[in-house]
Amino acid sequence: MPDPLYLSLWFPHFQTIEMLPRAVSVIRQFLFSKQRPGITYVAVHPVSWSEPTILEQRFDPGIAPEEAAAIAQDLLHSDYAYTFDAYWDLWIPVESEERWQLRPNPVRFMVHGAEFEHPEAEVGDIQVDLGLETPFLYEQLQLTPDNENRLRENVARLVAFSAAIEKNTAASARLLWSESEENLAQKLISRLQKVQ
Repeated sequence: MPDPLYLSLWFPHFQTIEMLPRAVSVIRQFLFSKQRPGITYVAVHPVSWSEPTILEQRFDPGIAPEEAAAIAQDLLHSDYAYTFDAYWDLWIPVESEERWQLRPNPVRFMVHGAEFEHPEAEVGDIQVDLGLETPFLYEQLQLTPDNENRLRENVARLVAFSAAIEKNTAASARLLWSESEENLAQKLISRLQKVQ
């Protein structure tokens, strides 16, 4: 069963006034889908995830990260969380897994205020929900050279995004993790070595 995949980010300072500018700096590193570019959804969550949102807006076509942050700016509080949805293009097998297509896949950026309550363990100042780990592993597929190349391209997008965050934002720590707590890097290496 595939696990959800997350990228958690921590910053040396994450005051309330810094939350949205830091979110924009992270989202700018994202490789937006060519088919569905920009931020497609913004929501503001007060106090905890169990509370109803106080703002939700959808955008088609998507908007720039700066525009999305500006929408939430007037609702800036240390006990709020902010979500921004976007898409990136990943290779997906289609037609009985005999060919591949680049398709938009959803990603959610979650920005947590210091006093926002969430039931999870420490999730970071900004947490990126990358969806299921399936596009990076496809464990049920036989790894032909073409399948391996598509998997490598998906993994390369993930690595490029993570490396751009490290280089271009002030994040002091980052962690790529899944709910199963299995080492994703080891799973990727193991999966891609099966062809060689």
